[in-house]
Amino acid sequence: MHNQETNEKSAAEDIAAAAEKPAAHGHPPMTEVERIRHSAAHVLATAILRLWPEAQFAAGPPVENGFYYDVELPHRISPEDFEKIEAEMKKEIKANHPFARIEVSRAEALALAHAGELAALGPRPAASKFKLDIIENISPNETISLYRNGDFTDLCAGPHVMRTGNIGAFRLTNVASAYYKGDEKNPQLQRIYGTAFKNKTQLDEYFTMLEEAKKRDHRKLGKELQLFTFDDDVGPGLPLWLPRGAAIIEELEKLAKETEFAAGYQRVRTPHIARENLYLKSGHLPYYADSMFPPMELAEDRLPSLSRPAGFQPAEAGADRQDAHPPSQAGSLTSHRYYLKAMNCPHHHKLYAAVPHSYRDLPLRLAEYGTNYRYEQSGELFGLMRVRSLQMNDAHIYCTEEQFESEFNAVNQMYLKYFKLFGIERYVMRFSTHDPAKLGEKFVDNSELWLKTEGMVRGVLQRSGINYVEVPNEAAFYGPKIDVQVWSAIGREFTIATNQVDFAVPARFGLVYKDRDNTEKTPLCIHRAPLGTHERFIGFLIEHYAGNFPLWLAPEQVRILPLGDDAPLLEYARSIYQELRAHEVRAELDASSDHIKAKIAAAEQMKVHTMLVIGNRDMEAGAVSVRVHGQGNLGAKPRAEVIAGILEAIATRKS
Repeated sequence: MHNQETNEKSAAEDIAAAAEKPAAHGHPPMTEVERIRHSAAHVLATAILRLWPEAQFAAGPPVENGFYYDVELPHRISPEDFEKIEAEMKKEIKANHPFARIEVSRAEALALAHAGELAALGPRPAASKFKLDIIENISPNETISLYRNGDFTDLCAGPHVMRTGNIGAFRLTNVASAYYKGDEKNPQLQRIYGTAFKNKTQLDEYFTMLEEAKKRDHRKLGKELQLFTFDDDVGPGLPLWLPRGAAIIEELEKLAKETEFAAGYQRVRTPHIARENLYLKSGHLPYYADSMFPPMELAEDRLPSLSRPAGFQPAEAGADRQDAHPPSQAGSLTSHRYYLKAMNCPHHHKLYAAVPHSYRDLPLRLAEYGTNYRYEQSGELFGLMRVRSLQMNDAHIYCTEEQFESEFNAVNQMYLKYFKLFGIERYVMRFSTHDPAKLGEKFVDNSELWLKTEGMVRGVLQRSGINYVEVPNEAAFYGPKIDVQVWSAIGREFTIATNQVDFAVPARFGLVYKDRDNTEKTPLCIHRAPLGTHERFIGFLIEHYAGNFPLWLAPEQVRILPLGDDAPLLEYARSIYQELRAHEVRAELDASSDHIKAKIAAAEQMKVHTMLVIGNRDMEAGAVSVRVHGQGNLGAKPRAEVIAGILEAIATRKS
């Protein structure tokens, strides 16, 4: 071990300073609870090493609701091991060791890793192999730092809490498998999850919320309410929407189209695939290739006409596509690579370029519900929240610099309108900026435009009073962006949408407009998707509403329940059903011979919003008895009044 003795005072000063500034290795600054959780991850590793000294550690970051540490270990950790791991963690917390930050050179860090001293309690026979790999991938111009608590030393950018005793309350939650760096070609590790808070009260509140979240899990409710399904024959991450789920999609799309039409958007449609050159031109390839499905190699004829060469025969199954198009005297063949569309923007840029534009045409707002395909790692797929096929509420706004502020603010106001409609009371806009040290590597190499556009976005956010936080080094490669974070009714955080500024790609496509002085200028482009994808947003709404959707959004809005199966009563019930259906209300008629209690129970189980119970007295009075899910029986009311109220609530999207 090289000399890294540090007195407690200087260590505390280092840690306090680190807590106030962005961390090294490209990470954004951490909140207090994130520092607690990050520190708890180090304490977790310390405890595991006390029990299993041969453990090899990879990454141990704070995450959305806690922390984890990836470990390679012959012993298979199970929840039965949690009690003894937690006991060792409590010893380390009680010892109240300071978190000492030590900066080292690359050579020193490599020497320590080769000696097995990183993510370890001291020298070991085996090298710290994962730490070696991490060091080799740290940019040469970045500072390398270590953190020590007691005997444990780890490669870490920090920051941490002052001392292990500052970790107020924690609990280990589960263990899973994870490939190193999320790559199936790498070793499979054990991922031990936990969470930590300032005190036990906050910890208990969190687990109470988790219990409620289990009841609201969109995967569980999606199956119970027959909204969507996944099938192995179709493929992982490719949701199939059942009629009841498709009804929610249709309502959201209708909402977006109405909102965007009123805001001056024009709707477009683009293909699901495109040639490789489109994504090379946009800059998505090669940088985004890992998130795209593999390309398709297609041999295409280059004939002057659309007819196939003489003697052309379709390829047999399994035949080489090149052999399927024999050369002819009329033309020649060329091979093209096609990709499934992972994003809509390059297609929209082509639509902009298809028609000449002047400053009078701007802003031009092109909107599309485009289906995109992204090859998410199988271990990262999660219900509707992380899928491989996604329908995106996408649009691109082409505008001048003078128009930028009003356009960007209008997009943000659209978000706020949606928040009010869906009862989203807590949100924050994560404003992501670039890292000057990574220009030309992770971000487009144009420092002037980065500073200019970031200043423009920051100004809009400040002047509009929108709740936002600024996060460095997380921008898109072509410009600053906003990630929209919202919290559900029970306090779970979700990322639902993005809003991005693009100052680089329009120039790549040669997009221009004629200005007042007849000169050609390149427009700015705003990428926005206020409802994100259907998949993620519906997953959020299922959990937000616990499946109890408002009437306008409910998959089944009304179910009519006759008290018996007499012909006149069924005819009266059917007439109400037909009247509602004529107004495009999603109504169903339960004409079964089941007892009314069973009919009501079945409707309640499917969370049907409104039930109209009809008996002979209701029929004779031209009335219905109204029952609303979650509210119970509201009594008998005139038929016309009830139907009018239903139509009004749907039309105005009452929540």
